[in-house]
Amino acid sequence: MSEQQFQLDTVEHAASTPDTELPWAELGLKQDEFDRVVEILGRRPTAAELAMYSVMWSEHCSYKSSKVHLRQFGEKVSEEMTKDLMVGMGENAGVTDIGDGWAVTFKIESHNHPSYVEPYQGAATGVGGIVRDIISMGARPVAVMDPLRFGEIDHPDTQRVVHGIVAGVGGYGNSLGLPNIGGEVEFDACYQANPLVNALAVGVMRHEDLRLANASGAGNRVVLFGARTGGDGIGGASVLASESFDDTKPSKRPAVQVGDPFAEKVLIECCLELFRDSLVEGIQDLGAAGISCATSELASNGDGGMHVDLSSVLLRDPSLTPGEILMSESQERMMAVVTPEKAAAFEEVLERWEVEYSWIGEVTDTGRLVIDWQGEVIVDVDPRTVAHEGPVYERPMQRPARTDAVQADRFTGSSADTGRPEGEALGEAVLELMSSPNMASTAWITDQYDRYVQGNTAMAMPDDAGVVRVDEQTGLGVALSTDCNGRYAYLDPYRGAQLALAEAYRNVSTSGARPVAVSDCLNFGSPEDPEVMWQFAEAVRGLADGCLEIGVSVTGGNVSLYNQTGDEAIHPTPVVAMMGVLDDVRRRTPSGWDDTADGQAIYLLGTTADELDGSEWARVRGHLGGQPPQVDLKRERLLGELLINMSRDGMVDSAHDVSEGGLAATLSEMCLRFGTGARIGLGEVCERDGLDAFTMLFSESQARAVVSVPRSEEVRFKDMCTMRGYEFARIGVVDAQSKSLDLMGHAEVPLERLREAHEATLPRHFG
Repeated sequence: MSEQQFQLDTVEHAASTPDTELPWAELGLKQDEFDRVVEILGRRPTAAELAMYSVMWSEHCSYKSSKVHLRQFGEKVSEEMTKDLMVGMGENAGVTDIGDGWAVTFKIESHNHPSYVEPYQGAATGVGGIVRDIISMGARPVAVMDPLRFGEIDHPDTQRVVHGIVAGVGGYGNSLGLPNIGGEVEFDACYQANPLVNALAVGVMRHEDLRLANASGAGNRVVLFGARTGGDGIGGASVLASESFDDTKPSKRPAVQVGDPFAEKVLIECCLELFRDSLVEGIQDLGAAGISCATSELASNGDGGMHVDLSSVLLRDPSLTPGEILMSESQERMMAVVTPEKAAAFEEVLERWEVEYSWIGEVTDTGRLVIDWQGEVIVDVDPRTVAHEGPVYERPMQRPARTDAVQADRFTGSSADTGRPEGEALGEAVLELMSSPNMASTAWITDQYDRYVQGNTAMAMPDDAGVVRVDEQTGLGVALSTDCNGRYAYLDPYRGAQLALAEAYRNVSTSGARPVAVSDCLNFGSPEDPEVMWQFAEAVRGLADGCLEIGVSVTGGNVSLYNQTGDEAIHPTPVVAMMGVLDDVRRRTPSGWDDTADGQAIYLLGTTADELDGSEWARVRGHLGGQPPQVDLKRERLLGELLINMSRDGMVDSAHDVSEGGLAATLSEMCLRFGTGARIGLGEVCERDGLDAFTMLFSESQARAVVSVPRSEEVRFKDMCTMRGYEFARIGVVDAQSKSLDLMGHAEVPLERLREAHEATLPRHFG
């Protein structure tokens, strides 16, 4: 169909066609959005223009329902938060100065819906896409992480999804030669038809290597290079990622991209050589919205316009229409702006790496994005109207009617129904907790990933944070952690988001790193549901307020909406990725003790209250209600400063935060980390905090950590805590001979039984 014929057919049939069958509706545009496109252009759009506006104005690309709330991340800032920030929100990834001329870029994004439709390719291309964001900033990718959430562990479809997603994450990341240094795994019925696959990548660069996505300099040439463009991923951003699943609609399988990690590995090395030789003026990866995104964003961010001949694009499928070429999300592609003087040198690099390329256009001074197809102009738009001036919605919001009743439903378990076990039963409760799906060892998953490739991994799972060395000479490095408790956010989205921030901050601090930056992945249901929109707004407000109080800036991230099937939305899941800096990774702090720590004192930092609502023990008992734990970010910050200074000064040999599963989980994991036991006495700390032993072990009160302290450092340790006014209690001693977690006066749990319970759950379900 020609462009002119498309316009005529649209005029003749629009009035009599059901809304869901109109061309723009099929591409995800609403009627009023289509009308606005007509108003902007002063005419009806061509088919290619319609395709371009539909993907770039989609929820996934334009953030049209979320940007009014996301502005808080740029408004609630302080000088402290931005002093090391080199690039903030709005670019492919944020960039932070970490000292000595080094910078780090990191970002987390979602690939949720594609990973349900095609688990392997959805997860694999999620990793590939976030890695290309890092490349496009001029950095070398050095590590990845993957927070994952699945439905019920024993649901039949969970088998399909888990096996495919885990294989996709590992297959792509391992093939790229990037260590996977951490993440999360959670099983909950709310994610049954909407698994969450959030992927993080981190890269390092020298300051002078920084690259931005803009097309400037009239006469400069535009080149598309990497894989050829095919039919995979068409409509992925505008349809698949921007609406809820509905069994009545056609299969969305064609919208899932197909990845080739080996092609991406070559592309990484090729791009790094281009950067080293300063052969590109601007660069943009092709992910969601494909060529539509790359051309409109490069032109919009530049100082002029762009002219493109779409006929020059190299295709895998010659039957693709112009609109399909613009919308295709084929992987392993990049677009760059190159001066004419450097074109030959650019070509030499690509030919040496055997990377295909095609010169498709040039930068102009017209302020317009003009695209030709076989001699005909098919796109003539102001690129800002496509990339940055899309619709902005202030969606209706309503606090869920159920909230008061849910928050009033406190967890009150009693010893009679084993809700609050006592004595010897405490040991069995610890075993039950540590074998539950969400506290069990994730080694079945993480052992499928390479943690140590490249040789710069200093710590990885199951430690609290992953640590990667940046500079071999100085030992400079970074630590990263991703965290979120969707149950907390369901009970109170404002506090739940701050609790995610607090845990990520605490995990980075326990490694000995100074937290400096945040990237977030905000996973929610449909924004057209006022209750979901209220949850989203509250979570963003909580995160923005929290970052301001704790002194770290949000450098970028991702919003993933429409994570629901029919009327059933997932729990609000605002995943927080925290990045911290270590002056020397050799002084990192592991999250457990080994035999050489025999006799070291075990201290609990912080105080404990009766806070079991939303806890893992409540989940084990089938309860979700009440109020999540209180959050005090000033105390979190003080705790972080203590942990960092203690690590730096050699006062602690191990440190582990207290979060999901409470003190019971923390002590179990510290013992299991290196197979070394401990004797724990809870009497004094229980008396101090006015709690019974069960509550002390299973409460999830925040701003707490457990550390092991060499006997020679106890005086300095206690002096520092006292001087800073932070509560501490000596609760036990490392015992290398006992090979058990001995809860003295209550129960003794052999480490062999504990490890067996902890490690058997995932293999039992997934083989």
